[in-house]
Amino acid sequence: MYGHGSPITITNLELQGHFRLCQSLLSRAFLIKHNCLSSCTASNQLLQLNLTHLHTQHTVKIFSMDFTRKLSFLVFLLCVLISLKNQKAETNRKGSFQNDDYFPSDSPSLIRDPPDQRNLQEDENRRNNLHQWLRYDYYSESCPLAEQIIRSTVRELYELRSDVAPALLRLVFHDCFVEGCDASVLLDPVDGTESEKEALPNESLKGYDLIDIIKSEVEKACPGVVSCADIIALAARESVLLAGGPFYPLYTGRKDSTVSFYDVASYELPSPQDDLSRTIESFASRGFDERETVSLLGAHSTGTIHCKFFLNRLYNFSGTDGPDPSIDTEFLNLLRSTCNHSHPSSSSSSSPSLSPSPSSSSENISSTDLFQNPGMKMDYEGPRTGFGTLYYRSLLQGKGLLFVDQQLTAGEETETWVRAYASDITLFQRDFGLTMIKLSNLQVLTATMGEVRVNCRKVN
Repeated sequence: MYGHGSPITITNLELQGHFRLCQSLLSRAFLIKHNCLSSCTASNQLLQLNLTHLHTQHTVKIFSMDFTRKLSFLVFLLCVLISLKNQKAETNRKGSFQNDDYFPSDSPSLIRDPPDQRNLQEDENRRNNLHQWLRYDYYSESCPLAEQIIRSTVRELYELRSDVAPALLRLVFHDCFVEGCDASVLLDPVDGTESEKEALPNESLKGYDLIDIIKSEVEKACPGVVSCADIIALAARESVLLAGGPFYPLYTGRKDSTVSFYDVASYELPSPQDDLSRTIESFASRGFDERETVSLLGAHSTGTIHCKFFLNRLYNFSGTDGPDPSIDTEFLNLLRSTCNHSHPSSSSSSSPSLSPSPSSSSENISSTDLFQNPGMKMDYEGPRTGFGTLYYRSLLQGKGLLFVDQQLTAGEETETWVRAYASDITLFQRDFGLTMIKLSNLQVLTATMGEVRVNCRKVN
């Protein structure tokens, strides 16, 4: 490149820096919905300042502000072209969801890759159909304080009960995995009709009372407006934040189901006893690939996993009359010591369901219950610390509590992602946020397909 008759040298490092800056500015401008003209102007001004700063620190010297502006504009246009081209191609998932303005759910390519393994047109049609009814800040006019009420109520409950975060996180998984995010898991049995609550995988499910409290607060402000399905999704997002995980944006406007799905809940929820192939198959049935499966199971970073979920690994694994050989020896001794009083029942193990946080401290649990049903806390370094990191590092050390967790190191691709997340918390938090967005959008009911329950436990 030449300017005013003098050669100008641009190093690869600087071009990469300009490109990353442009991508960041473009992404942020798009996500907070600024208009294109103001975004370009603001981005160009920031890029001019950064170019000038970079040039003074490195080898490039630009003697004309006029040339700087031209170069800035050219680089900016290049970024625009590359960004547009990449919208339907593989997108770099490495990043963070710590900013409330970040809203990537308009771009499913961020979730599913590589691009040659998905039908882009099918994804586009599905997204357009979904977002015809759902949107960001859906209640901005009908109940503008809805999300704030949900957020503050969850935080108040969290201050009173340590099990709030894992309970709500587990609840959204059990709701969305069974016929979509429609709050069907909240329905009580009625007139001899079985509900999902009665299904074996849901027998230890908690958080129903939490949703009742949140719903009550929302109803005081906006009667009959905010669905129970939206409350579950938004409350779970707040729980992730409280557990030390990432923020992720959500569309709202879901409607509530008028029926419950006992059979689906009984037979289609994953089990903590599943091997890797079964786990992959189960999650694939809901549209999750192996990368997404590994990231979603990172939700096991919080809550308490009771001994009954992994006791068979300690004494009589697969009928061998010995422990699971994949468990680290010292960790095995620790688990046996913790679960010593549960040993007699190890020979007869049921298959409770897998979910983000397979168990949590139960409501009104007695000291006798704690003695008979001990467990291991996942966030043993303290609340809000090591969300994701500790979980994946423990798997690499043979210290996974659940068989389904430790099995993630048994496959080449899944182990690759375990190692990636163990070493890069930013990558994990971004992937986890994207996968939670996808989970929260599974088979949602919109418009006349459902209703807005006044009482989350029963249909109107």
